Amino acid sequence: MIRLTSRMPSYTRSSRAGGTFFFTVRLADHRSDLLVRKVDVLRYVTRQTRDRLPFEINETVVLPNVIYAIWTLPAGDSDFSARWRMLKSLFSRNVPASEVTAGLSLRPGEKGVWQRRFWEHMIRDKDDFAAHRHMIHSAPVQAGLVNRMSDWPWSSVHRAIARGEVPAVAKVGDGYHPLPPGWRTEGAPYGSAMRS
Repeated sequence: MIRLTSRMPSYTRSSRAGGTFFFTVRLADHRSDLLVRKVDVLRYVTRQTRDRLPFEINETVVLPNVIYAIWTLPAGDSDFSARWRMLKSLFSRNVPASEVTAGLSLRPGEKGVWQRRFWEHMIRDKDDFAAHRHMIHSAPVQAGLVNRMSDWPWSSVHRAIARGEVPAVAKVGDGYHPLPPGWRTEGAPYGSAMRS
């Protein structure tokens, strides 16, 4: 008799201590605007997390249902999962339970606010950093939320503009073409490669 067993996929995580990483962290409900409605709570819990488990936020953008970020961890530390776990947990405790939990298989203590996993990519070099930085800055335009990067209030692009690194009227680029609704790539940051 042949016994078939199902195995969970095995994820290989980057573990370079003191590394710089790009993250995609999503809400469970892709239609929610909870992150921008509760952006003050998100800021507060991010500060709490950084106080307990330090890291540098190089770039970030908060969209209604997703956070894109580039973080650099302290030398000798590679545990970004603990930081995201704390941030997500603190946020979940400080907001109402998700309105859309019907049909979700919730674990004890879960509210169904966040996707259980997140996507991470270790930044390889300055060109890789620049590409992901541009993706973060242009995400609100690509999502159809604003016409210019500088029009979105919850983005580190404003810091880059203040430093003179990005023009205040910067465009996404001539090569950008909006994706049809529901379309997903196989790779970052919109694909299915997720991390827990």
